[in-house]
Amino acid sequence: MSGGERKVKRPRAQGWEEAGGEFYQESYPGCEADLDSMHQNPSNIATLLPSKQNRTATYSKKYDTKGTLRRRTASRSQCHNTIRRPSMAPVSQAATDLGALLPDLSENLSNEERTWEEIMQIKAMPVSMAQKKEHKAKLQSQTKLRLQGIEQLKWQRRKMWQQLKKSWSETLAKMDIWRLSMKEVEGDFGTGVVAYFLFIKWLMLLNLGICLLMVVFIVLPALLLKPAEQPQECNLSSNVSGSGSIECCSAKYANSSSEAENIVIQIVQGRGIVEHTQAFYGIYPNVVLDLNSSAGLYYDMPLAYISVALTFMLISLAAIVKSAAKGFKERLVEGEGQFYQYCNIIFSSWDFCINNEKSANIKHKAIYYEIKSSLESERIEEERITRSKEERFKLFSVRILVNVAVIVLITGALYLIYAVFDFSARTQNEDFIAKNELLRLLFEFLPSLCVVGLNLIIPIVLGMMVSLERYSPVLVIRMTLMRTVLLRLSSLGVVLLSFYRLFKCDPCKSEGPDENCKAPACWETHVGQQFYKLMLVDFLSHIAVTFIVNLPRGQLAKYSRNSVITYLCEQQFDLPKHVLDVVYIQTLCWLGSFFAPVLPLLAFVIFFFMFYIKKFACLVNSKPSTIPYRASRSNSLFMAVLLLSFVVMILPLGYTIAEWQPSRSCGPFRGQTTVWSVIVRTFLSSPLWLQHIVFFFSTAGFAVPAFVTLVLCLYYFYAVSAANKHMVIVLKNQLVLEGRDKQFLLHRLSTIIKQQQEHHKAMRAAAQSVQMNSTDISSST
Repeated sequence: MSGGERKVKRPRAQGWEEAGGEFYQESYPGCEADLDSMHQNPSNIATLLPSKQNRTATYSKKYDTKGTLRRRTASRSQCHNTIRRPSMAPVSQAATDLGALLPDLSENLSNEERTWEEIMQIKAMPVSMAQKKEHKAKLQSQTKLRLQGIEQLKWQRRKMWQQLKKSWSETLAKMDIWRLSMKEVEGDFGTGVVAYFLFIKWLMLLNLGICLLMVVFIVLPALLLKPAEQPQECNLSSNVSGSGSIECCSAKYANSSSEAENIVIQIVQGRGIVEHTQAFYGIYPNVVLDLNSSAGLYYDMPLAYISVALTFMLISLAAIVKSAAKGFKERLVEGEGQFYQYCNIIFSSWDFCINNEKSANIKHKAIYYEIKSSLESERIEEERITRSKEERFKLFSVRILVNVAVIVLITGALYLIYAVFDFSARTQNEDFIAKNELLRLLFEFLPSLCVVGLNLIIPIVLGMMVSLERYSPVLVIRMTLMRTVLLRLSSLGVVLLSFYRLFKCDPCKSEGPDENCKAPACWETHVGQQFYKLMLVDFLSHIAVTFIVNLPRGQLAKYSRNSVITYLCEQQFDLPKHVLDVVYIQTLCWLGSFFAPVLPLLAFVIFFFMFYIKKFACLVNSKPSTIPYRASRSNSLFMAVLLLSFVVMILPLGYTIAEWQPSRSCGPFRGQTTVWSVIVRTFLSSPLWLQHIVFFFSTAGFAVPAFVTLVLCLYYFYAVSAANKHMVIVLKNQLVLEGRDKQFLLHRLSTIIKQQQEHHKAMRAAAQSVQMNSTDISSST
């Protein structure tokens, strides 16, 4: 540099590569030589823009054959300051072409800018909103005046389709249930808790779809259609196997009835008249039904039953994956916006459609809680970073002890469930219990009461333990959910293991009835009844805890002036616990729907009332939790827990369908070796060309090319993702450069204005001096 000036090294945080920055403190002093050249050729200013210079320098660095970045400095003696400029050395043709592909955000988009200015003028007009919309529609409809023929038709069709989608979305928004309730919860507890209530609504609609599927394809055909062939009757004299035949076992089960005469007890237990309806597995026939015999149309009930079960499982999995992917995208977007999250909350979160004071107060609370959650997350993260080694060692030791205690606690709870099931199965048939109807009802519900009671008590203890580990709010939620999920899924595993021990024998064998076997005649219906009772007991426990236990506690904490009572009775809305409540009910529904088609309908009703129960618990009994919950994280976490429960549920259900022998007394699969054998039988009766195609899919000739193609597709999408990430970085850098361009141009403009003012001042001074000289000359003459 000339004049012995040294180049000042700027901090890294102020460089152009800081794409996350939004404000720039760079200065671009002007100089007379550049201004003179700009006056002579105004287009030269484009070459002085920082975006143009940095783009050239970047590609010079990338395509330099020597691998070094060449920098030059230019000295201008006329300038009062030094400008740092990269080299303008010529680059290769490839660099120039790639540089031209970058988006140039400084281009003049006159049509778009003019349209935007007109829209802004319409917004500023002092007229009603209806007139503003009318003016805006006229402005946007001017495009068709420049279109003719097919192009105008396409434009009109596209416009009509957009209006149709907009009107449909508005109609759906008006029909949306619980919209006002969601806003009320959001105002007091934030978006994370609202995501929980949206999750309940999502599960309710999912069960409604499953219920409609079962009613249309299973329940209605079983009610309306008759068997294509008259089923055989039990004939002990002509049957070789005697009373152990399928017909005799089915007749014996159909004629069995519960001893209870109270219809309410039969409905609660799922026995008696309820057991012999389409609500449970055992009543469905194992024959082909006559749909239209004259046209040769028949309805295969066993195939329809297993097909519907597989279909609603696939629908549930697809819905979970889709919602989880959507939540993951929202979480990524939220992660990208952490740099300016407070700007978004303060300047972009207000809803200008609010037209009453109550809604405004609710929105104020929601914004306040969102800011509070963000600040709390940053505080805990800063505390985690500043821990010393001694503190980390103590914390690590505490966490090890807590995890050991959690394992011991869950193991003891599972053993208690197993012992209660075994005790209930052994003592249920005792004479003194069978004679007392109320006592027999209690012993029947004893396993369900044990499971539900442990699911209510153990999570409270786990919540106390996790507070000792001093995790961040996100990890607190995850650890609590993981341990509670382990408890609840393990308890269901113990229940299924108890069923396995109970159903080891078959009371109706082909050789004849087994008098020593205490297993029920239709074990599928018995399993469905147990899940039915579990769902009922769990739902009733939520009602009792919310209105009998937590409501008095909440009122005491609200109105009591005693600090001890307030501390003991005060409740927070523990989101992980409430999430596990609804996930547990949905898992029970999935597990038991194959054995009791009434469970999706029961789950739909439970989730409908559960929304109001949880809303009451949220708004009346609880105060906002100290742990901040975000909507995107909460939604993705809900779906992750639900997906885990779904995967764990599929394992025992898949084993039952593929390996376990169905009952000989009931159900659409009586007489089959396994449930899956119906699918195999149907496949073997299909056309040969279809069998050859399916067999080809299982050969190496299809598997190897499919694997290679899958790997290539994965690599392609990985490359596209990497390119998109690189383009995001480039676009961020380009946005930074555009900001520098604006400051550069503003500084140049201010310099030109100053020079023009000085020039005008000098001209006025010269004119005044000339006038004074002429006056002096005239006066002297």
